[in-house]
Amino acid sequence: MRDYSRLFIDGSWQLPSGQGLAEVINPATEAVAGRVPLGDEHDVNRAVAAARHAFGSWSQTPSSVRAGYIRTLVDQLKARADEMAAVITDELGMPVQWCRAVQVDGPIVGLEQYIELAGLMDEVREVGNSLVMREAVGVCAFINPWNYPLHQLIGKLAPALAAGCTVVVKPSQETPLHAFLLAEMIEAIGLPAGVFNLVSGPGSKVGEALARHPQVDMVSFTGSTGAGVRVAQAAAPSVKRVCLELGGKSPLLITADADLDAAVRYGVQDVMINSGQTCTALTRMLLPASRYEEALAIAVDETRKLVMGDPQDPNSFLGPMCSAAQRRTVLDYIRIGQEEGARLLCGGDTGVDLDRGFYVAPTLFADVDNRMRIAQEEIFGPVLCLIPYADEAQGLALANDSPFGLSSAVWAADAERALQLARQLRAGQCFVNGAAFNYQAPFGGYKQSGNGREWGEEGLAEFVETKAIQR
Repeated sequence: MRDYSRLFIDGSWQLPSGQGLAEVINPATEAVAGRVPLGDEHDVNRAVAAARHAFGSWSQTPSSVRAGYIRTLVDQLKARADEMAAVITDELGMPVQWCRAVQVDGPIVGLEQYIELAGLMDEVREVGNSLVMREAVGVCAFINPWNYPLHQLIGKLAPALAAGCTVVVKPSQETPLHAFLLAEMIEAIGLPAGVFNLVSGPGSKVGEALARHPQVDMVSFTGSTGAGVRVAQAAAPSVKRVCLELGGKSPLLITADADLDAAVRYGVQDVMINSGQTCTALTRMLLPASRYEEALAIAVDETRKLVMGDPQDPNSFLGPMCSAAQRRTVLDYIRIGQEEGARLLCGGDTGVDLDRGFYVAPTLFADVDNRMRIAQEEIFGPVLCLIPYADEAQGLALANDSPFGLSSAVWAADAERALQLARQLRAGQCFVNGAAFNYQAPFGGYKQSGNGREWGEEGLAEFVETKAIQR
C-alpha cells in the first residue's frame, strides 16, 4: 500500500488545495493499492507559477549541468527499478514477466540518450548573415496515460529537461503511483525547485486547467483521440504548442511468401502483451486469402498457448484489464463484433476462474470486414481482427483504410520488398519482420493518431523554439 497525501510542487511535498484522496485499485485483486490526492485548479496554478519562476534560471543552466541531472536520475531509476516495476504491476496489472523490461528498463534506455542529446542545445548554425540557435519552449504540461505510465512520462520529461524546460505532470487517475515514486527520485537528486511539479487529479479539473492555462507554453498529451481533441481545443485560445500521441488501429501486412508461422505468432503476441492495452498494437492482421485458413489455425494455436492469470505469476503472459470500466468496454466491443457478423475463433469472455480481477480472455475474430467497428475503432484490449486480402494492392489499401496511423508492420520473405511495402503504409512507424522498438528513432502518428514526435532528436525538437539572429 502506498499512500500519498501531498503533491510535489516547487521542490517540496505540499498539502493540496483539492479535497479528498483517490483510491488506486489493483486490477488483479480489486484491493486498494494506494491513494493519491485529488488536486484542483488552485493546485495547478501553484504548480504552473513554480514552473514559470524556475524557467528563467533552469533554461540558462549549462547543458552539461542539465545532462548531469539526467544522468543522476538514470542512476536513481536503475537502483530502484525493481521497486518501480512492482508499483506498476500493482497499479496496472502487467505481469512481472514483462513489467520490468517493458515498463522500466525501456524508459531508462530512452532517458539515458538525452544525457548526450542535451548538448544539441548549444549548437549554433551560421546561415548567411544569421545565427540560428535553439531555445527551450518554456513551461510544459504533461497529461499522461495509464497503459505505459512511466514510459510515456519519461518520453516527455527526458527531452524537456535536456532542452531546459520546466514541467507540470498530471498522471492518469488509474495509475498515478509510479509518478509519485518518480517524484521521490526527483527530490533525491536535488533537481532545482520548480523544474518538476506533480499534480494528480481528474482530467476534467487538473488536465483541462493545465491545457488552458495561459502560462503554460506547451501541452503534451497521450491518450484517446477524443480526449486529445478536447485538450487541443482547450489549448487553442492561448496558441500554445500541442503535442498529441493518440489512438491506433495498426495493421500487420503479411505477404503470401512470408514465413507464416513466425509472422502470425509474432502478431498474436504483439496484440496480447499488456492485455492489448497498447496504442501501437497490431490489432488488424491482414492475410493473403490463399493462406488464410492456415493462418487462422496458427493464430488459434498461439493464442491458446498464452497463459492469462495472476500478474505476480512469472508464467502469466496476460494480466487483467487496467480497470472494471476498461473490461466493460472490451466486452462491449466483443459483443459488437459478433453482432456485426465476425466469426469468434476463441476468447470472448473473462476466461479465468479467479474470484476477482478485471480479466478478458485473448480473443480472435476471423472473417472481419475492414468496415466493421471492431476493425475501425480502437478497442484497447486483447482482441485481434484477422482480415483476408486478395492481392498486395488490396492489402495495402486495407492497411491504410483507417482513421489512425500510429504504427504498422510488414512481414515478407524478401527484405527489399518488405521495405517497399513499409514505405507505402501511412503510419508514423513500421516494424519489418519483427524488428525491435528503437528509442533513438522518432515515435508518433499520422492522421487521428496525433501530431508531434517523442524519443530521439525529433523528441527534443518538440521542446525547442528556433531563433534566428540577423547581424
